[in-house]
Amino acid sequence: MRLLNAYVLRQLAVVTLVVAVTLTCAIWLTQSLRFIELIVNRGLTLATFFNLTLLLLPSFLWLLLPIALFAAVLFTYQRLSAESELTVMRAFGRSPLQIARPALALSVIVAAIGYTLSLYFLPLSYRDFKDLDFAVRNDFAGIMLREGSFNTVAPNVTVYVRSRAASGDLVGLLLHDARRADQRVSMVAERGRLAITDGGPRVVLVNGNRQEFDRDTGRLRLLYFDRYSVDLGRAGERGGVRWREPRERFLHELFGPPRDADDRNNRARLRAEGHNRLASPLLAVALALTALAVLLQGDHDRRGRGQRIGIAIALAAAIQTGNIAAQNLATKWPALVILIHLSVLAPIALAAWSLAGGIPTGFLRGLRRRPATPQDTTGVAA
Repeated sequence: MRLLNAYVLRQLAVVTLVVAVTLTCAIWLTQSLRFIELIVNRGLTLATFFNLTLLLLPSFLWLLLPIALFAAVLFTYQRLSAESELTVMRAFGRSPLQIARPALALSVIVAAIGYTLSLYFLPLSYRDFKDLDFAVRNDFAGIMLREGSFNTVAPNVTVYVRSRAASGDLVGLLLHDARRADQRVSMVAERGRLAITDGGPRVVLVNGNRQEFDRDTGRLRLLYFDRYSVDLGRAGERGGVRWREPRERFLHELFGPPRDADDRNNRARLRAEGHNRLASPLLAVALALTALAVLLQGDHDRRGRGQRIGIAIALAAAIQTGNIAAQNLATKWPALVILIHLSVLAPIALAAWSLAGGIPTGFLRGLRRRPATPQDTTGVAA
């Protein structure tokens, strides 16, 4: 029996891994397209781009592992049924619950991985992702250092940089300041440097000239300088400390006391996320048990396989929808937070009861034609 369980478990693990990797790569590629704009408009390097997108992988795996396991259970047990291997197992006196043991063992392993992701790696990676994304989108220096293009670094302030030296100096600078309608200034310098001060960002220009057109006299004022500093005002200001989203927080932060007014205003969101972190990894067990209960219970007929798979998929979709709906309801009405746990635990209990023979399987038996009785045969003969 151990060899048989190991045989089924190995097939389930391989299919789960293949499905999880395939789905993760597909979603990762689609989500990566969102950051192409950062490469085009912000000059983001490829190394930073890949680092940014790789930080999203734990959040993908957390959601996709239960779905991958469900697909693996459907595929593996349906193949075992098609090749009459399930019939052989039943002939040896194995109950549906015994046949389901490899899938149940793997579902526990996947749930454990899910808890590791949701309680540690998900908040850790998503926090780093949001910090990096915020830094890239608000990196004023990164915008200015784009070489060979005109950059609008603030309203009515345009900067052109020919190149950047290895020391970090900006070479070949052109700055046009039109913040005052009655005083438009253009400055050209051999080199310069960006400085971030407490009063905001400033550009220090070296060896250049300042040109200003005097509308009253119609003359151009020209000033040569060795060193000149330009205040860019509020350009590049980050607007204070960023509030951390619920997914960025560890469990003790989600259930802990609020730290500021934003935490108090989003208290329901934080608690709903915390309860979802505790309940969602059990979706792996719920979905696996649901697939097993549908595939292994009742009489088996080749004509009913497609219907069984359809029923299992419909039930899995209902479970996933119920879990998402429960989280949304708990966000709006904190008293309904218990629904998050019930959306996962109720399917587990019902499917386990069904596998143990507690739920009548007449619906699934109805997929097979009822044989004629002697009375029916007599009536027809008459």
